[in-house]
Order: sequence, then structure tokens, then C-alpha cells
Amino acid sequence: MRARPVSFEALVDDLADRIAAAPREAWRRVAIDGAPPAAPGLLADRLVEPLRLRGRQVLRVRAGDFLRAASLRLERGRRNPEAFYEDWLDVGGLRREVLGPLAPGGTGRVLPALWNPATDRSYRRPYVTLPPGAVVLVDGTLLLGRGLPFDLTVHLWLSPAALARRTGPEERWRLPAYERYEREVAPLRTADVAVRVDDPRHPALITQPA
Repeated sequence: MRARPVSFEALVDDLADRIAAAPREAWRRVAIDGAPPAAPGLLADRLVEPLRLRGRQVLRVRAGDFLRAASLRLERGRRNPEAFYEDWLDVGGLRREVLGPLAPGGTGRVLPALWNPATDRSYRRPYVTLPPGAVVLVDGTLLLGRGLPFDLTVHLWLSPAALARRTGPEERWRLPAYERYEREVAPLRTADVAVRVDDPRHPALITQPA
């Protein structure tokens, strides 16, 4: 594996430039993918203001607000790594309510959040209509390899040792799911941009996967 060190600020600027370089008449659907210890939500949040300064309207969406109902995602148990990998994310809901309407010829009318996993009920939030040229930033885990129509994908990668070290005791049961993701999806090769974040203070752009 080859990687080029980059500051977090430079990473944000580089990604913002890349996203904003797309034609202004088209929506831009961006995935920030990574296990929770890699903090994909933090990177997505930090991209909002730089994109606005580049003239882009931005909507933040969290894949964690598009989980399936508890009766479906927990059917095989609360700590089943296979179920976490296969059953938790409402792929159809995310495509239908967010990504599909932003495809060429779409309506631009999206639902920012669908299902509250804490209450196991619909959020009942209003739809938002995004003008052409707007950007939707979706952060989450295990987003790649599902056929979701993103225009740009960014994967925040942790080595197995770093992932195990930074995963808390209550979530260590998920580690086999992340191992399966590495084997089956190979996010370092699948993503348009891959960043090593073993040390979050010193990220590195991966220029050549192993």
C-alpha cells in the first residue's frame, strides 16, 4: 500500500474542490463511508461550509437515519454481525428517498431522515427540494458494494489492528462484519477516494492499495 500524508484541512479542501468541480446543473450525491471509529460523520460535517463557500447548497444525510425497523434488523439478534452487515441499512429507502430523486431527470425532492432507531418510529420530517447543483453528503458504514447510485465515494480506512483498538467493548461484536466488508467489497479499491485514518490527526490519501 502506498499513501501520501495530508492534513485534515487539506483533505477537506481537496474533496470540496473535487465535489464542487462537477457541472452546476447536476446534483451531486457523495458518500463518506467508514466504520464509526473512523468518524465519517465528522468529515461530512466539515465539508458543509467549504462547499457552501464554493457556491453549493448542501444537505447532510446520515445513513443511521435510514435503518430498517427493529423487528427486521434485529430478527437474528441484537449482536449478530451477519445481520448487521445484511439487514440493518434500509438500502431501498435510502435509494428511494434520497439518491433516486437526485439522479438525472429526478425531482430533487428528498427526505433527510426516514427512521429513528432510538424510538423505532418514523421521523415524520418534511421533504426538502434541492435545486440543481446542490450536494447531498451521506455518511455511514458499509455503504459501498450495495449498488447505491453515488456520484463520489470516499472511504475512511482503518487497519484491522487500529479498528480493533478503537472499537469500544459494546461494539466489538461488529468486527466480523467489517472483516467481511474488506473481503467482499474491498472498499480501498471500490471507493473513488480512500484515506487511511489509523491516526486521525495524520490522515493519508491512499494512492495505491495493497
